Amino acid sequence: MTNSLPIWQQFQLSLRAKPRGFHLITDEIERQLEVLTTINIGILHLFIQHTSASLTINENADPTVRSDLESHINQAVPENAAYYLHNYEGSDDMPAHIKASVFGSNITIPIQNGRLALGTWQGIYLGEHRNHGGERSVIATITGQ
Repeated sequence: MTNSLPIWQQFQLSLRAKPRGFHLITDEIERQLEVLTTINIGILHLFIQHTSASLTINENADPTVRSDLESHINQAVPENAAYYLHNYEGSDDMPAHIKASVFGSNITIPIQNGRLALGTWQGIYLGEHRNHGGERSVIATITGQ
């Protein structure tokens, strides 16, 4: 039996600019992480380096889930609330920060036999909470063997 030590690797990923809403980005992430195919068992940790965008895992087949999430979170966290003090960058500024905190800045996914071990109907979402958020940066940290 060989005792192979786990590897640690880290990558800076770039996600192209997207309009406000929830976007399925599993393929975009996997294309930038070819090293996944070399990992038999491991963990992928993704961290978005922004305070107005988020990462989450949800339905990968029906796009109405993404539009329903956007509709619901916009009802729960409206723009132009009279009590918002932080609005330096526009009416979507503070709501974007709240939404990013609700959904979170990171996710962790197991790696099995060179593939992300997502469930049949699961995919990675970018929550773009700004009207014009621009390109987004994600740190990917992989450990495994």
